[in-house]
Amino acid sequence: MYFENKLNETMRAGRIEVICGSMFSGKTEELLRRLRRAKIARQKVEIFKPAIDTRYSQVEVVSHDRNTILSTPVEHSSNILLLSSEVEVVGIDEAQFFDEGLIGVCQQLADQGMRVIIAGLDMDFKRVPFGPIPGLCAIADDVIKVHAICVECGNLASYSHRLVKNDKQVMLGETEEYQPLCRQCYLKTGL
Repeated sequence: MYFENKLNETMRAGRIEVICGSMFSGKTEELLRRLRRAKIARQKVEIFKPAIDTRYSQVEVVSHDRNTILSTPVEHSSNILLLSSEVEVVGIDEAQFFDEGLIGVCQQLADQGMRVIIAGLDMDFKRVPFGPIPGLCAIADDVIKVHAICVECGNLASYSHRLVKNDKQVMLGETEEYQPLCRQCYLKTGL
């Protein structure tokens, strides 16, 4: 029995899946969908989010549509390694808020045979690549870029336009602080 379990454990194929895009594009919804399917398949799942993300809940990942899943808030990416030793699927939301160490953490988890599903903003409000997301896209087995709908013209939106004056890269917010815009409408804002 022990040998069979060890053999099965080493034969698991690890992988990294990244879901990225602008705000209001459905990143968290897609993450939740994939994690729920893994739970239906009776896989051991653990979900993490950065401790600074307290917009809707301290301990849940919450989409803008208010769909939720229980998660573990962590201060640093290294905590994910410590808390995911007995799982098959690791979900990480708001990955752009994590430190650059998240790239190595995800690589290590996948190398150990885990499926790692990550969601996060690929760019900040100035259209600058955000946090560890570019590096995660580079090492991922699968990358999907989701799009919102431009609130000005109805085209596909790739940008998170900040509506309030604040130059800090990290500013948690919702529809009062951000809106999704396409390239043309974003350029019209003069930023």
